[in-house]
Amino acid sequence: MINILLPTTRKTENTNDLYGRLKTLEEDCRTCAPITPFECLNGCRVYKLKNELRQLREAMDNPDYIKELSNVLKNETRLRILQAIVNGRYSVEQLRQSFKIAGHYYSQGTISEQYLHPLMAVGLAAEARNEYYATTFGSRLTGLLGCFLELAEKLPPHSECHEETLLQSLLSGSKTFEAIEEVISPKIASRIIKRLLSLGLINTPVQRDYIFFFRSKRDIKKETFTATERKVYDAIADQGISAGKLARKTGLSLRRTYKYLRGLKGKKLVFTRRTPKVYALTCKGNKLASALAELQQIVEDTWISSEQVMRNTAVIVEMGGSSKNAFLR
Repeated sequence: MINILLPTTRKTENTNDLYGRLKTLEEDCRTCAPITPFECLNGCRVYKLKNELRQLREAMDNPDYIKELSNVLKNETRLRILQAIVNGRYSVEQLRQSFKIAGHYYSQGTISEQYLHPLMAVGLAAEARNEYYATTFGSRLTGLLGCFLELAEKLPPHSECHEETLLQSLLSGSKTFEAIEEVISPKIASRIIKRLLSLGLINTPVQRDYIFFFRSKRDIKKETFTATERKVYDAIADQGISAGKLARKTGLSLRRTYKYLRGLKGKKLVFTRRTPKVYALTCKGNKLASALAELQQIVEDTWISSEQVMRNTAVIVEMGGSSKNAFLR
């Protein structure tokens, strides 16, 4: 018996294009001549895949589907079970025995209600003749499971997935606190940032020079400069500059640089601006955020495939039937 608590190494079938795979199967189906409808129902891979996509479409029509899927995946035991049933069919008792061998004692009811049913509710697993197996959609996620396993139970298991939303938004680049408040509610932004910082998923780059000096739009022809003041003024870049860099650029000491900057500020030729603190993904955070983005893409691709199936089914029903070689499509 396979220990479901250990990672599996079996390579799953490439199913990145479900609808493309379905079209390929339908080509084979044209030469198929089942003797009875029962044979078609039980042996036709086209029917099984279409039926799976129809059921999955119903789940995906839920506007909170992505949130529910993410919450289901934030559980290590569910992920271990999904890894196992990708490679074969298991009864609840077989799963219980596998857990027992690994030193984890769960009742059949616990395995069924807390682990298998949530996987089935989001279309990752299915049941036939009291055995559980991964759906085609569930099999597609196996490449992402390693990343989710690392952080499965660190993020809140029953949440609105604000952490995941923020992580994905940071894939496009670092953000200030104000920008983050546009992504998630300002009421919870501080708490979410604090949690992600504590998990090492985001960080704030250490920057000693956070006060920058800028030239104002005041007409310099109306002011008089000493030679050194003009030197300092001309060295201030359009995008601003810190006092430290300005001192190195002009060759003045930092104390004298501040002296001349105070003089220029008094003439309203220079103003200061604090650079806001920004938050960025760490390597670990980038890995998880990329996995979340890939998960989102898989869901979107699967939804499109299911839409094609539903549309084609509607056309067949309108025409009053399917091809002569198939009983159930």
